[in-house]
Amino acid sequence: MSIFNSFNINSSGMTAERYRMDVIAENVANANTTRTKNGEPYRRKIVTFEERGTTPDNFASYLGHATERYRGKGVRVAEVTEDDYTDMHMVYDPSHPDADENGYVLYPNVNIVTEMTNLIDASRGYEANATAFNASKAIAQRGLQLGGGS
Repeated sequence: MSIFNSFNINSSGMTAERYRMDVIAENVANANTTRTKNGEPYRRKIVTFEERGTTPDNFASYLGHATERYRGKGVRVAEVTEDDYTDMHMVYDPSHPDADENGYVLYPNVNIVTEMTNLIDASRGYEANATAFNASKAIAQRGLQLGGGS
């Protein structure tokens, strides 16, 4: 593995964590959105990661897989799904425009505490990748200094 592979791996981690933070920010921003384009309340979104460079399943993938040793693995966003497991919140607010005939409003399944905890986790993951990237950069710079005779 070359030093550039570690740059690639760490940068993929930073990109994935930044995307995760964007989705978390979207969840927080829509915590009170009771009506989306389809007329339903906003549903919390969840980001799923997977290892980059997974097992090939067709010829083009096999060809790409053969050259995989020249690239770093890293991580990538596999998918962004809607949270169908967490229940929506029913709140009694008869003055709300989206209230049903009994005066209840269906609010999104976004829990701010959960989102802030996930945001801290994503932030720490980003920081860890940035620290590893900087360590790799320092190693490369030191190697260049030793090789240059200075």
